[in-house]
Amino acid sequence: MSEEACRRRRRRSLVLDVAMAAGFTLLDTASTLLGLSWWPERPGTLAWVLLGVQAAACLSLLARRRAPLTVLAVLGVFTLAVTLLISPGGVLVPAGPENVWAPFATIAAAYGPLYYRRDRRLAFAALGAYTLVIARVWDPSVGVLTDAVLRTAVGPLLALYFDGRRRVVRMLTERAERAERERGLLAERARAEERARLAGEMHDVVTHRVSLMVLQAGALRVTAADEQVRQAAEELRAAGCQVLDELRDLIGILGAAPEPDAPPSAADFAALVAESASVGTPAELVEEGDRALASPVVGRTAYRIVREALTNVRKHAPGARVDVRIEYGQAQVRLTVRNTPPTGLPDGPLTGTGSGLGIAGLRRRVEVVHGTLRAGPSPDGGFRVEATLPSYVPT
Repeated sequence: MSEEACRRRRRRSLVLDVAMAAGFTLLDTASTLLGLSWWPERPGTLAWVLLGVQAAACLSLLARRRAPLTVLAVLGVFTLAVTLLISPGGVLVPAGPENVWAPFATIAAAYGPLYYRRDRRLAFAALGAYTLVIARVWDPSVGVLTDAVLRTAVGPLLALYFDGRRRVVRMLTERAERAERERGLLAERARAEERARLAGEMHDVVTHRVSLMVLQAGALRVTAADEQVRQAAEELRAAGCQVLDELRDLIGILGAAPEPDAPPSAADFAALVAESASVGTPAELVEEGDRALASPVVGRTAYRIVREALTNVRKHAPGARVDVRIEYGQAQVRLTVRNTPPTGLPDGPLTGTGSGLGIAGLRRRVEVVHGTLRAGPSPDGGFRVEATLPSYVPT
């Protein structure tokens, strides 16, 4: 329930309590003056004082939610005092000796202890004692006894009814909310299963075709007479193998069970750095920590980040030096690729060969493994790519 709804509910409760207290005060004052209660034929100072005390006791209904037993005790003490003043005190002589001397506010007061309190044993004990006071069991009368039981029974019966109704409504509401949550979970599970099924089918189809390409490239590397053709076939075969590895990672994340695989080794990262240096972009690799802490998916994601970052440096920052730092930790793998400012102008045709979506694609891939990626210019005029990945991602 929102805060505004709670405020509206408290205002409604306050208005209801004020109206009820004022209503019962007027009702009891009027009925007393009409001789329906303890009012004497010739009222004196004591009678008028008691009438004021009765009005104050009825106004205690304002606290019936916060202190229901206190309200019941106030009305009970007033009723007992009036009863003792009449008999055996004889100080007050009512016009109707067979009337019930308790205020009508007793009905509302008897409602509170059973509805607003969890411990009902004390409530039942208080109501029983109050019933004995109203019924004047030391001076029994059938009419008074009947009226006393009705006044102290109507409120509790209503309290038990409304409390039971409230519990039933709450239970039905919780059951409906639980059913809604279960339907949502079942729908999510069905979507996940369908996604895994489609991912498995896609894996089977794509893997089959790419595997054929890899085999054909391998055969061409062996049979070709031209060295350049053999080199191109080897590059094609290696690229196809890498595609299969990355496809296996993605399918594993989507829910299909991949075969066990190892993350890229130090030689793989070193090969990227050496490849970058061979084309005129000096790069330095620093690895800290135990590489075995990173699961295969995390290792290959780090590999793709380094590869994309080095590719961007070659395209957009000719002459820059690159520092690659990878830190393996128990919980996280931190990766930083930073290059110095370029010393020359980028090659226009080369920079136009890309799709412009390399960093965006990396960010999506990093988000899939619940990591973060930041890329942007550094204060010295270079460029910096930072990634934080969880060390373990199940696939």
